Amino acid sequence: MIPTDNFHTWPYHYPPRGARWPLLLVNSILLSLLCFFLFFLPFPFRSYCESVAPDSLVQGTHALFQLSTAAFPCSAELQFLESGFSAPEVIRRNMSNSIGHNSFHQSLLHPTGLDHRSKPNCSGIPASSLFQSASVNPPAAAASVRTRRAPPSSSFYGRSLKVRKSKVSVGASHPVALTPRSVLAMEPPSELAGKFKLDDSTELQVFVGNSSTGSVTIVNIQITYSSDSLILHWGGIRDKTEKWVLPARNRDGTKNYKNGALRTLFSQAGSSSVLRLEIEDPNIQAIEFLIFDEAQNKWFKNSGQNFHVKLPTREKSTVPNLSVPEELVQEEYEAARAELLEEVAKGSSIEDLRLKLNSKNDGAEIKEPPLPETKSNMPEEARAELHAELNRGVSVDEMRKKITKGDARKKVTEQPNKKKHFGPGRIQRRERDLTQIVTKYTVDCTEQAIPVERQSAKPVELYAKAVEEQDGDTIINKKIYKLGDKEILVVVSKPGGKIKVNIATDLEESTILHWALAKKPREWSVPPMSVLPPGSVTKEQAAETELTKSSAELPYQVQSFQIEIEDGSYVGMPFVLLSRGNWIKNKGSDFYVEFASVPKQVQKDAGDGRGTAKRTLDRIAEMEEEAQKSFMHRFNIASDLMDQAKDAGVLGVAAIFVWMRFMATRQLIWNKNYNVKPREISKAQDRLTDLLQDIYSSYPQYREFLRLIMSTVGRGGEGDVGQRIRDEILVIQRNNECKGGMMEEWHQKLHNNTSPDDVIICQALIDYINCDFDLGVYWKTLNENGITKERLLSYDRAIHSEPNFRRDQKDGLLRDLGSYMRTLKAVHSGADLESAVANCMGYRAEGQGFMVGVQINPVSGLPSGFPELLQYVLQHVEDRNVEALLEGLLEARQELRPSLVKANSRLKDVLFLDIALDSAVRTAIERGYEELNDAGPEKMMYFITLVVENLALSSDNNEDLIYCLKGWNHAMNMCNSKSSNWALYAKSILDRTRLSLTEKAEWYQQLLQPSAEYLGSLLGVDQWAVNIFTEEVIRGGSAAALSSLLNRLDPVLRKTANLGSWQVISPVEAVGYVVVVEELLTVQNKTYDRPTIIVARRVKGEEEIPDGAVAVLTADMPDVLSHVSVRARNGKVCFATCFDPNILDDLKVREGKLLRLKPTSADVVYSEVKEDELESYSSTGSTEVGTSSLKLVKKQFKGKYAISSDEFTGEMVGAKSRNISYLKGKVPSSIGVPTSVALPFGVFEEVLADGLNKDVEKKLQLLKGKLDGGEFAVLGEIRETVLELLPPPQLVKELQTKMKSSGMPWPGDEGEKRWEQAWTAIKKVWASKWNERAYFSTKKIKLEHDYLCMAVLVQEIINADYAFVIHTTNPSSGNASEIYAEVVKGLGETLVGAYPGRALSFICNKNDLDSPLVLGYPSKPIGLFIRRSIIFRSDSNGEDLEGYAGAGLYDSVPMDEEEKVVLDYSSDPLMIDDNFQKSTLSKIASAGHAVEELYGSPQDIEGVVRDGKIYIVQTRPQM
Repeated sequence: MIPTDNFHTWPYHYPPRGARWPLLLVNSILLSLLCFFLFFLPFPFRSYCESVAPDSLVQGTHALFQLSTAAFPCSAELQFLESGFSAPEVIRRNMSNSIGHNSFHQSLLHPTGLDHRSKPNCSGIPASSLFQSASVNPPAAAASVRTRRAPPSSSFYGRSLKVRKSKVSVGASHPVALTPRSVLAMEPPSELAGKFKLDDSTELQVFVGNSSTGSVTIVNIQITYSSDSLILHWGGIRDKTEKWVLPARNRDGTKNYKNGALRTLFSQAGSSSVLRLEIEDPNIQAIEFLIFDEAQNKWFKNSGQNFHVKLPTREKSTVPNLSVPEELVQEEYEAARAELLEEVAKGSSIEDLRLKLNSKNDGAEIKEPPLPETKSNMPEEARAELHAELNRGVSVDEMRKKITKGDARKKVTEQPNKKKHFGPGRIQRRERDLTQIVTKYTVDCTEQAIPVERQSAKPVELYAKAVEEQDGDTIINKKIYKLGDKEILVVVSKPGGKIKVNIATDLEESTILHWALAKKPREWSVPPMSVLPPGSVTKEQAAETELTKSSAELPYQVQSFQIEIEDGSYVGMPFVLLSRGNWIKNKGSDFYVEFASVPKQVQKDAGDGRGTAKRTLDRIAEMEEEAQKSFMHRFNIASDLMDQAKDAGVLGVAAIFVWMRFMATRQLIWNKNYNVKPREISKAQDRLTDLLQDIYSSYPQYREFLRLIMSTVGRGGEGDVGQRIRDEILVIQRNNECKGGMMEEWHQKLHNNTSPDDVIICQALIDYINCDFDLGVYWKTLNENGITKERLLSYDRAIHSEPNFRRDQKDGLLRDLGSYMRTLKAVHSGADLESAVANCMGYRAEGQGFMVGVQINPVSGLPSGFPELLQYVLQHVEDRNVEALLEGLLEARQELRPSLVKANSRLKDVLFLDIALDSAVRTAIERGYEELNDAGPEKMMYFITLVVENLALSSDNNEDLIYCLKGWNHAMNMCNSKSSNWALYAKSILDRTRLSLTEKAEWYQQLLQPSAEYLGSLLGVDQWAVNIFTEEVIRGGSAAALSSLLNRLDPVLRKTANLGSWQVISPVEAVGYVVVVEELLTVQNKTYDRPTIIVARRVKGEEEIPDGAVAVLTADMPDVLSHVSVRARNGKVCFATCFDPNILDDLKVREGKLLRLKPTSADVVYSEVKEDELESYSSTGSTEVGTSSLKLVKKQFKGKYAISSDEFTGEMVGAKSRNISYLKGKVPSSIGVPTSVALPFGVFEEVLADGLNKDVEKKLQLLKGKLDGGEFAVLGEIRETVLELLPPPQLVKELQTKMKSSGMPWPGDEGEKRWEQAWTAIKKVWASKWNERAYFSTKKIKLEHDYLCMAVLVQEIINADYAFVIHTTNPSSGNASEIYAEVVKGLGETLVGAYPGRALSFICNKNDLDSPLVLGYPSKPIGLFIRRSIIFRSDSNGEDLEGYAGAGLYDSVPMDEEEKVVLDYSSDPLMIDDNFQKSTLSKIASAGHAVEELYGSPQDIEGVVRDGKIYIVQTRPQM
């Protein structure tokens, strides 16, 4: 057997240990000759050998390597050979890196990052040669070590190549058999291993020795440097490898750094720092380390290299501490069973089997090969278990049965049965509690304080103003291009039929304009001599003119150019600028001026940056010119700005995203006159994504935007991953004999500055080859992904040629370009699924020739079975039928989710995988639309659940989406169980999902669009790109796909539920002119001078109907009993919701047209009419019934600050209070009425007149005077002034007495603070007299506002399960035999206030109150709940006026703030329990009918349900 301390994957047969030394001697002699040969080989001959390798010389070394490694495998050779280099390639690598003498140090033994040269040691063998690595032992040798290049960062160790073990599946655990420990130094060891002078005042000493038992190696480190932040950055070396190995156990304080090193803190000892390490594992032959002062960011190194300390030799433990992969253990058991079964089959007796089990295979000293019959490879555990069976006296037949059945196995190795995720066709999804993936992160969207500074006009702007004054209305084109903090202005005018072009710039250096004229768009033609300005020279297809500097007397200093063109055949002018030897282009392309009049895309002014992280955006703009040099510069600048952005809050993180997205969408220059290596770009990406990973872990409220940023930035990867971009293109060219033409131009571009465009170019080449070398396909792929011919020519290393391959190159090119695509995506495409899977699951790419190899290790801690799940996804990712694929993608995201919230040094790889899975869901959904064309509602709903789930997994605040998802699941269950109301319920979930999408879109708009507009203006981004910025971000996510699916399902549900396209709230016939508005709120105070039909996208529910409006049509969903609905019915205004977007679009295109509306209870028919029909039509707009006769009577203070309910009269309180008092004792006992007291009319005026408040009264009078003068902006200030009132002691005393005598709790008993809360609530009710809506409502009907008086009704809040509003006559149909009611969960404020969504609605015939009919299920996402508290309700004398809907205009204010709760209707018994629903709705209807009978007229009733009991909190006549 191969010894366990050797590499499992070594391909050669190992001779026994005792037979190795003769071979080693031969190997030493041969390698010495080889060293001599390589050292003294003349350089020209070496160059020749390099060019012809692996022929002749190089291939001849292969046998030598086989011989040497078989005798004693060197770790460095293993590292190269097992990383993909054959022996000839190792030699070739040595030759290609050899320039000058001493080249051997770079070849066989050292990874390139740890390369150094050294003097021969006392043995005459160079310290970096085959048998001895660079060491600090003896110290004299260390002083002579010089560095060849700068040492790598510590992250090198985290990404160093690791040997892949054979027969181990991805993700298997491989614990290292190391147990070193670090403890504080207590006594010096016996031997000085190294002494180093680090600088003039700092000396390092290292002592090593064995413990008294010899089982532990002790390392004491002492440095004459005192700091409480001094860290040892270290690792162990064993088996002569350069790779650091880390102990599995460490004392507290030792941290794992990127899985590549350990970090242990020194202890201070006077003016020095000390540390003691104890190393138990005899396999560790040395330790390497650096010393780092974290506070000072200072590294101590050994002449630029790691410190290397050899450890004294100890006897190795005879019991290896190894963790064997369980798969191998089980495999060994299977082998043991087969071996024993074979023996039984041969007729072996029990004694033979016993002898077989007792035999040992030591292998330490083998004199001759043992016979198969007496040797066993059986594991000891299997041997012991089978031995026990024999000792119990089993027969051979019984043994055969046991072996055949597989009973004789080691029980501890048996794994629990792992349920497979999938079968051959599709995965089996696990059932999950969806509430476990709810995330609720609130973010502060407060903008940074912005100092307002008046900025002077820039020189270019002053020049533009001068041109505009001169050319006036003849200007047909104007644009300003940003060049960092400089600008270029282009103005085209057409005075007198001539084309006049003005170009100006505020660049300070002398600038040459390289320009032409175009008869076809963007072509370059040399201008005619008659057009050339003085001093111009002509070139091939162009002219050059030096710009003229403006006179010093002018108020601006610019360089300018002006021409006039009489020839009308020219359509435009291409140009570039030349300044200080550098070409200045428009984001890598030529500038181009059109001479035709173009639609105005006026660049918005940057403004003051309100609603943004302005300081962060300003800093970005300052750094943009530097960022344009290369991706390396941009990513490094982004890394430098992340702390500032993070500290600015979510707006700061959004600022970085806006900048990165402008970059990703090619709105910013990618590369400008700068040559950068791919590995440098990759390293910069790595640095940025590491920072994003750290912020993601520490700031969960920013995760959604951090994901967006990462989606615009490639994964990167330090070192080899980026370098392979350079290396592999050369291999492709060499292997496929395509070294010239387009491939050479692309090669030069890749070497100069690789970019995400290279992924598209590679794909275009693959498509071109696959499609029988069709160049049309090549250009189609490029153009569809935004790469034009002009862009290819704009690169610093332009691509002029088209691909031109031979047919015999097809297979090789497809193979090599396919492999190359993975390398490109690994750097540039973090969201590419295949690349992301490979980075998480691990892969190994072999190097060829001079190329480096790459090995990515699997991410640890991923769930079991996850690799197989990802493999399933990759196998089906192109499936035409996407349902099974979507299930797999979502299952993978769910399985991955726990890893996204745990700290992990490879978290960014997990993030990129999740982003890629998210993107794959979106792509699959779009591909699956065809699958839904003929699908039933069940399948459409199922697809919706998958997309909602995907969106929830990508959202920070996803609670509403999760409850939407649960609602869809319940709707599908109702559909499958053939429930009669399934479509009605599904429609409510669809409406709620739309609301959730709308809220998300508005949140994005609030956070992103101001930043896009401000930064876009600073950077000169095309205005069209700025205008659609947020829209495109939303369209790129799952929300757009979800919206499309909802639009498909909506008409199906409406048809199934018999809902039609309209819900008519106020069925009034109307004729008017169509006006389209975004929100009704923006026009509620407007007066239209002709009958107007308003088509509004948003109607919240609290708005007023504008004067002159005869109809309001909307796509929004206000409640039928909302304030605006009541106002519409009272004002005889047509009001309806339209569910069909096609109908709404048709209405919008008729803006300005005169239409007639004829509504029914469920539809609205409209048609165009002629204007003469308007005169005969009686509808004149929104008017209140009898408004001219409405009068308010001013109420007087009657000497009481507080009264009980038996004192409620018309002179003391309004109708709201009186009606509640009237109900007490008159309604059935099953209906509760809350106890009430009141602050009567006149109390507010009395408190204001009190001496305590004379200053408030004076201020209020002044503000009211301004209001009477038309300064409506003071309304808010008036409300704030009312809140300054102080309570007279008598008011407090009387209110306390009345509340306590009525059995109500007195707030002051809970402390002064509670009384202050109550007093503030009372003042807010009084202040609502000056609400904008209320004020303009009274003004509209010419009520005297000063005569409006406000009593305050005081009630104890009933902590409601549900709240309702009843109209005892159906308001939509006018049917007096039907009760109409709406119900919400929690407090009723969500029903009467401006809360989005609809309530549950139902009707009930008064003759059959036990049979309520549900008309619609609730879609309101928010419910309000409150602790036991007091509410103070407005009760004005305006509510007593017949024909005036004053109710709801004024505020009711609870003493405590309500808690907003996101509602989960899927577990609400009112939705899912038919019996509970029927019982509750019947009780509500019965209560409404009882109140109507008591008053003898239709009533508008508010109430609540608590523990099944109905409470009426107020009633008034139905308007």
